Amino acid sequence: MSDDTAQRPASPDDGTTTAAAVDADEAPERVLTPLLEPADGVPEVVADERRLLEAAAAIAGGTGPVAVDAERASGHRYGQRAYLVQLRREGSGTWLLDPVACPDLSPVDEAIGDTEWVLHAATQDLPCLAEVGLHPRALFDTELGARLVGLPRVGLGAAVEHYLGLSLAKEHSAVDWSRRPLPEPWLRYAALDVEVLVALRDAVDADLREQGKQEWARQEFEALLAFTGPPVRQDPWRRTSGMHKVRKRRGLAVVRELWLARDRLARQRDTSPGRVLSDAALVELALATPHTPADLEARELRVARRNPRPWLEAVRRAEAIPERELPPLALPATGPPPQRAWADRDPVAAARLAQAREELAAFAEEHRVPVENLLTPETLRRVLWQPPQDTSVEGVGTALGAYGARPWQVEIAAPVVATAIAENS
Repeated sequence: MSDDTAQRPASPDDGTTTAAAVDADEAPERVLTPLLEPADGVPEVVADERRLLEAAAAIAGGTGPVAVDAERASGHRYGQRAYLVQLRREGSGTWLLDPVACPDLSPVDEAIGDTEWVLHAATQDLPCLAEVGLHPRALFDTELGARLVGLPRVGLGAAVEHYLGLSLAKEHSAVDWSRRPLPEPWLRYAALDVEVLVALRDAVDADLREQGKQEWARQEFEALLAFTGPPVRQDPWRRTSGMHKVRKRRGLAVVRELWLARDRLARQRDTSPGRVLSDAALVELALATPHTPADLEARELRVARRNPRPWLEAVRRAEAIPERELPPLALPATGPPPQRAWADRDPVAAARLAQAREELAAFAEEHRVPVENLLTPETLRRVLWQPPQDTSVEGVGTALGAYGARPWQVEIAAPVVATAIAENS
């Protein structure tokens, strides 16, 4: 932190060491109890309108928060749609909903109303839940809460072990949830994912209160209500693994056309693009630029034994693109340069960044919170590379807020960033 401690926010801790704050190496070994069966047994899957209305009525008649989870078929199907939705509420039990058979779950959404949702890693599930008509008005994210209290491991299994002394089996986490009918062991796994979620919420909330971080969490959870999914990337094909091997613009055009052809086929087949053609095979095709099926077979690519036509056509399209229309080797920069270039391009900005990072890291360590939760690295770099005209704490706070920093983050980070700017200008 800065030597100017007058601007430093008061500690949110009260000096008490909480369960989350105990170093994992110092904690005694615990005997965990396996969580093997849902308390009410494995429920039947709701797959028709009549049962959906029954589920809605039961959930409306329950009490307390609603535990919510969703299972997707990542790696098996195209996109990130939900193939099973799990809900549990005190007094209403656990419900497993099939959003394929019942694509409109708005009756359940109306039944939940303003009741708080409890999710773990909410950003993973909120977009696919919105697609089937489920929209939280209030939520508690147990993973994000666990981060804020300083839990060293924040996966659902680790958090349940830490707070509740229970172990969750995770062997079905990556299965094909689009399969029908779903096997009973998978349904048991799905039901157990919401079995103790509310109890976990209460335990995390107790640590947030004890550490004085409840307001931090409230602001973070409120911000999640507006989350609709990750930002749409420009030229998503540029994220193809192994792209660094392609060093010419014509080669990039081949990658792009192959990527688009793969995406079209994956969408048509409703399968993961990687199952149509791996990134490694796509890059190999781009480097080989095959023109005949024999060329494909010579490269020993799996696709050669199937349907070579879309890949050969993609290569031909890329080769027909005029030189002036080829994709650039790199996209124009829209933000600060890579951090490794700061010292050469602007040593003063590099000094600002080094000082601010050091002080934020010290605050994060003292308060047992990941430094990236204090302020996103991207926000810090943007404000320090091109500081606002008003470099007062208030002016810097306004700039941080414009990049999405929450008020609690601004309160902590603005004095640190303003000091770094003042002392390195």
